Order: sequence, then structure tokens, then C-alpha cells
Amino acid sequence: MENPTILNACDRSPLMADPRPRIAITLGDPAGIGPEVVLKAVTQFLGAAELTVIGDPVTWQRTVQTVAKLGLGSSAIAKASAEIAIHAPAVAGFDPAAVVWGEPTPATGRASFAWLDAAIAGALVGRYDAVVTAPIAKSVWHAAGHHYPGQTEVLAERAGVERFGMGFAARSPHTGWDLVCLLATTHIPLSQVPTTLTPELLTRKLDLLVEWLRRDFGRATPRLAISGLNPHSGESGQMGREEQDMLIPWLLAQRSRYPEITLAGPVPPDTLWVSAGQAWYQDAIASPYDAYLALYHDQGLIPVKLLAFDRAVNTTIGLPFVRTSPDHGTAFDIAGQGVAQADSMVAAIALAIEAVQQRRRDRVDSLGVDSVASRS
Repeated sequence: MENPTILNACDRSPLMADPRPRIAITLGDPAGIGPEVVLKAVTQFLGAAELTVIGDPVTWQRTVQTVAKLGLGSSAIAKASAEIAIHAPAVAGFDPAAVVWGEPTPATGRASFAWLDAAIAGALVGRYDAVVTAPIAKSVWHAAGHHYPGQTEVLAERAGVERFGMGFAARSPHTGWDLVCLLATTHIPLSQVPTTLTPELLTRKLDLLVEWLRRDFGRATPRLAISGLNPHSGESGQMGREEQDMLIPWLLAQRSRYPEITLAGPVPPDTLWVSAGQAWYQDAIASPYDAYLALYHDQGLIPVKLLAFDRAVNTTIGLPFVRTSPDHGTAFDIAGQGVAQADSMVAAIALAIEAVQQRRRDRVDSLGVDSVASRS
């Protein structure tokens, strides 16, 4: 059940003094590449959004100096460092001056956790429309006493939501086509996938996917591909019974629930992504699908990373605010060298801005309909 006290972070009047989306961006683990990719990315959005970096000024200025020394867009970096607000929550036991690039510690884990917490708290009271999170290291979170599988679970817990999912989106630089994928299961062993996939779980994930496409992409009647589990989708039960016994009956029931949308499947996993590859590289209308529901982690993320490794965005669906993140890790081995690519962080901020704007348009349209109805 959603927390009834949570404000709708996108519920802002279109007549407000500053209508730009308000985006909170966490720095992630300060020993990783998070601060660098954030700095490089925000230079592209200074006029498009009201940006707040959640971190500490020492880490931020250290990153500015490191990147500036390499001559990487020095004027844009200087502008970003001067214009962007820094929100620095107190972190017990964290000395930013003691942080060494590439050497995470429990203290850096405490810092990245506290920065995420502060961003979530701000979004829940309506201070931010969206939260964009830089990468963290789960191992140092655990060393600091924060035993969560990742940032997604913290976001859901703090927001008080039980219906949430891990989605991925990327826009092709070749055709402009949007690749959208939701995972039915995430970080569990492969051996647990068949028993974890129940009709109830799949229904929750499908509902989230439809809601995501309508709310953040403006697709009222999406076309969805549901993957099979077994080779050839079980080949009529010859290579596994999951499709015959559960997936196909479930799909028939969902087509009755959603008569206005296309639900294709179960699509054999080895052909599921062929049209996506064509749409990504050759023709933006080659894919008959607006989104893909993959049944387990690698079934969805191998093709997503193959097509869009440097620009895929991780999105938490089901929150009362927008949350995006680059689809890469902390890369401690290259931290502080100025060589980290910021494309995925750029895409994460861009998607957050677009999603906030789409939600506002939908709200304005809804208010318009309600207003007309009240006068008739």
C-alpha cells in the first residue's frame, strides 16, 4: 500500500514562477566515477532544469578541479560549479578530505547512503520532481551496516510502496527509437526463476509496465512483447511446461483485462530481440513493440546492454516521483582519471526531465477535462 501522506512530486501548477523540472542528483560513492559523470552530465542541462546535487562541497570541488586540469570543457565545468546548488546532508564519520579515488570504504558507503536518503526525503515532500542517482557499491553499503540489495529497494521502502519494478530505457542514436524493457524478476538465482514467476507476480509487473508507458512516455495503447521462459517458448511443452501451464493461460486472462493494448507472446526468447536490434540500428518503426517484459535478469539485460551499454537508463517504476539512474557501476578502477563516459548519466537526466514534463502535461489535460465537466 502506498503511503497516503506522500505528496505528488510532479503536482505543480503550470503557472509557477519557475516551471523547470526540479531534479535532485546524488553523487553516488565518492570514491567512484559518480561525481565525475554527474559533473560532466549536468553541463548539458543548466537551462533545462533546476538541478540540485546531493553530496558534499569538498567532493564536488575536488571533482571540478580534477576534470578542469584535464582541460575537459573547462568553461562549461566552471559554469556548472558556479550555478548548481549543492545540498550537503551531515554524514557521521565521513571525512571527504580522506577519500581516495578508487578506494571505497565503509565511510564512503555511509555517505552515498545518506545522500540517497536526503534526495528521497526531498522528493517525498515535493521539493524535487525527480531523483537521479549515481552508482553506489553495495559491498561498502553492507560494510557500513546498510543491508539492501541496491538503491531500488531503499527507494521503495522509503516511499512506502510495495508495487515497484526495475525498468530500463534507452534512445537509439541511430534512429531515435526508444528501447523499453521491464524485468519480471531481478537479482535472484536462475534456479529460482521458474518458481518465482507466478501469475500474481506477472500481473503486478504488467500493470507497472503499462502504467510506466502511459505515465512517462504518453503511450495510451502500447504494444507489448512478453517473453517465453524456455527455448522456443517450450515448443508445446516439449522443452518445459511453464508456458503451457502458466504463461499462456495468464496471457489470455490479461488480454481480457487489457483489450485496448497488444499483448504478444510468449515470444521465443531467441527471436524476441531481433526486431529491437533492427529498430535500434536501421529503422525506427521496425519493431512491432513499444516495450518488452523479460522474465529474468539476463534475458532482459544482455540485449539491453548489447544495444545500449553507454546510454541505457535504469528506472524505478511505481514510485510517487520519477527516479532514474545510469546503467553502470562505480568503476573504481578508473575513478579520478577524467576518462569516465557520462553518456548514460546524460540519458538518465534527460529521461527524468522528459518524464516529469509528460506527467505535468497529463495533469494539465486531466484538470482541463475535470474543469470542463464541472461547468457542463
